[in-house]
This record gives sequence, C-alpha cells and structure tokens, in this order.
Amino acid sequence: MSQRVVGYKRMEWTCPNCNSRNPGPEKTCQNCGAPQPENVQFTLSEDAAFVTDEAEIRAAAAGPDIHCAYCGTRNPSTAATCKQCGADLKEGKARAAGQEVKAQAARKAVKCPNCGAENTSGERMCKQCGAALPGPVSFAAPVGASMTGAGPQVQPRKKVNKWLVGGIVGGVLALCLAVFLLFVIPTSALTGTVTDVYWQTSVSVQEIQPVSYSNERGSPPSDAYNVSCHDETETICEQKQVDRGNGYVEVVEECHDETDTYCSYTVDEWKTLETFTEVGNDFSPYYASPSLSSDQRLGNEQIDFTVTFSSEKGQISYAPDTLDEFQQFQIGSQWTLKLNALGGVVGVER
Repeated sequence: MSQRVVGYKRMEWTCPNCNSRNPGPEKTCQNCGAPQPENVQFTLSEDAAFVTDEAEIRAAAAGPDIHCAYCGTRNPSTAATCKQCGADLKEGKARAAGQEVKAQAARKAVKCPNCGAENTSGERMCKQCGAALPGPVSFAAPVGASMTGAGPQVQPRKKVNKWLVGGIVGGVLALCLAVFLLFVIPTSALTGTVTDVYWQTSVSVQEIQPVSYSNERGSPPSDAYNVSCHDETETICEQKQVDRGNGYVEVVEECHDETDTYCSYTVDEWKTLETFTEVGNDFSPYYASPSLSSDQRLGNEQIDFTVTFSSEKGQISYAPDTLDEFQQFQIGSQWTLKLNALGGVVGVER
C-alpha cells in the first residue's frame, strides 16, 4: 500500500463561552477572548478548503499541540515552555492525534442571533451587523481521548415521526388489502355453461452444444476447455482526513492494487433446438414424440388447460390447474362461477 499527503485543511472549534465559531489554529476565541479549553472538540466542514499558505502548511504539519500542565494554555508542539506561565511543557499533555476525521455536511445558511440575517456557512461574523455567528453544537472530550470523527462521539438521536411511519405502514397495508380484494376475494357469482375446452402441450428437444464465454471474472468451470485467462490489476485509492491535534487535518491518499482473474473458455451445455406443441379440444391431451439422436434429449414438458363458459355476461374463460380438474368440465355442464371485482374467475363449483 502506498500513501501520500495531499494537503491540509483547517478545522473549527466553538467557544463554550459565547458559542462563536473559531478557526482551528486559534488559541483564544476571536469574539470574546476566552482561551480555548482543553476539552474543546474540533469539527471539519465538507466545504473546508486546502491550506495554501506555506507558513500555515508548516504549522499544520507539526505535531499535536501541548496543553500546559499548570495553567492549561494551549501551546504549539515546537514550544519548550508555556507561553502563558513559562512552565516546562515536558509535564504537559498533547492533544489526541492520528484519528480519522469525518467531515460534517456544510450548513446551507447560518442565522445571526443578533439581527436575524442569513449568512453563508463559511462566514464567522454576520455580514449585516458584524456579530459573531454561532457554531454547531459540540460535546467536550477529555484531552488525549480518541477522536474517531470530526464531530462529537455521542450524537443526539433523531426523533422518529410516529405519524409518518404509521402513515407509510398504513398505506402499504391498504394497498395489500386492495390487491387482495381485487384479485382473490370473490365479489359476485353467476351461472356458466361449458361451451368449449382446449389444451396445449409443449416439449423441447435439447442438444449438447459448445458455448463460448469471454472475459468472465473468476475461475472457469472444471469442465471448461479452450481456456485462456489473464490478470487485470486496478489501483484503488481512498482519501482520509487525519487529525493532527493542532486544529488541522492532514488529507492522506492511500492506494493499493486489486488483481482479478478474467477467463475466456468453452463449455458444453444443453441448448433447446426446437419446441414441439400439440393442441386439442378433448379431454385426452398428449405430448409430441419427436425422434432423438444419441446426443439429444427431451426438455421440460408444459401443459395448459382452458375452459370456456357462456353466461349472461358473455364468454368467460377459466384455467384449471390439473388434468383431473380439467376433465370434469364436460361440454354442456353448468357451473357456478365466482368472480372477483375485475370479473376474473377465482373459483368454480357445481
């Protein structure tokens, strides 16, 4: 597997004091001046752009920030002493780093809490009144804790709309009931007299024939011949966004090769050469008996029955399931036909 760094993106954090959004590298809130707390959580927006400034790229590539063990001030990884209190940072605690970050969907608009104006998701200050814009809700995580996503690990559960779910379930049940009533449940009955019977049989003649396949993925069948195989290799690449622990993510592209085997081959298979049918208007159906060569065989046999009734609503057809049932419908016999809402026969009785 190969890996390369594509670039760096700046994350954000929300000030717990005034709920303002701040760039990830900022150590204090740009709106109220409050220091960034140790347990603040970084987030990454889908529309975050790559950092292009060379100095900022070097800062992003540095190691995770260190929080002073005495005053909690956040210091860059390159610092030896705390910029706030001067304490030795050897006792400090580095922020968690190295975990994959999942970007959050970009907000379409942000409403200013001061004047109500709509601002684009990338704005941090209101374009109309200059007030700080609120950030997304975030949850605190202890310094050093694992960050497996850009947002909080505990997400509020979305409330299920019971009325919507109930409506969908009710609609599906109503549809099933309607289909059942239309096609299965008899809604009327009338008397019919058998005026005609009809049967049709079919049987196919099959023969072993060579069938060629080209570029089939995977191994060929064990009985294949004229086999020719080759391997095709495809490079699969995936980008991941890795937390640097300093307000940035490192976008890394990981690539690996996947190899598949493709084969062309020939196998002998039974193929239908011709289908023979017989028809009749009696109660003694039979199948055709075609002559076969040594490398041929008969395929599946198929038989269909149709009974025609005359009634006050005209001619009505019915399809018996078995030969025994079919042979009961003697010409001139009368039957009670049970019809569904569409006029189809769903049952008969003497």
